[in-house]
Amino acid sequence: MLSLSYLSEIFTRYGSGIDAPVASFEIGGRHFDFVANPAIMGVINLSPDSWYRESISLTTESAIARGRKLAAEGADIIDLGAEATMAETATVNAAAQIRVLVPVIEGLRDEGILVSVETYSPAVVKACLAAGANVLNLTGREHESEILGLAATYDSTVIMCYVQGTNIREVRDFSKGIDFTDRMLEHFAARIEAATAAGVTRIFIDPLLSSPRGGQERLEHQVLTLLTSFRLRELGYPVCNALLAGYEYFEEQYRDIETFFATLAALGRTNLYRTHEVPKIRAVLRTMQALP
Repeated sequence: MLSLSYLSEIFTRYGSGIDAPVASFEIGGRHFDFVANPAIMGVINLSPDSWYRESISLTTESAIARGRKLAAEGADIIDLGAEATMAETATVNAAAQIRVLVPVIEGLRDEGILVSVETYSPAVVKACLAAGANVLNLTGREHESEILGLAATYDSTVIMCYVQGTNIREVRDFSKGIDFTDRMLEHFAARIEAATAAGVTRIFIDPLLSSPRGGQERLEHQVLTLLTSFRLRELGYPVCNALLAGYEYFEEQYRDIETFFATLAALGRTNLYRTHEVPKIRAVLRTMQALP
């Protein structure tokens, strides 16, 4: 059971780095102080295969309308994806992704809404950044050097996701007893060095993207990673956490599990929250910030 003694143990072991400074920067001309005011990124899925049904928009018009609604509810950035991340779903070629992503990007940017695109395809990256996307949510490593060059060319912000294989669709099971944050510190340090050498200066670190597919092990991994996200602050960049849902425990109330994870993420000093449930997460953060 999650307890005060468990939280105390985490703080005793790692708490010296909890207030380490992280970079603040502008995105699309808007300045963010990610420590004083953590940001929220709302999700729109343009693929019918996406697992979070409530976030799916299958037309340009409905996606733009959803983006407008999420922004009004408190989303600072809208994250778009055109391919489901589960390994069992169909892959979507770059041309098909571009066809659905670009009109939505253009529509949201016309309304002054900051846009992120989730992809690992260089062709999709280039088309979306050219269309005005502000943030690249990089969910793969296979073409990272080329993609970082594109991000630098378009002066894009990059979210570097922890992926075990070449991309998010290759998530594997984890073995218990391994401190993945130690691994992540090494993993991200090398990638950050490569990114800054390529000319990318605005970076987020996302440690949670690769999680076990389900069950108790996944829950334990997510909880520990969220609570200890502040350990990654030693790298100097803000931390993004994707608040993943879990059907096993919340069952028919699965849409509320992101509020549970957001509370843990706030304790772990997360700087950017990627969520399907923007108003709920905004309420959690507002409440957490109001407390001493």
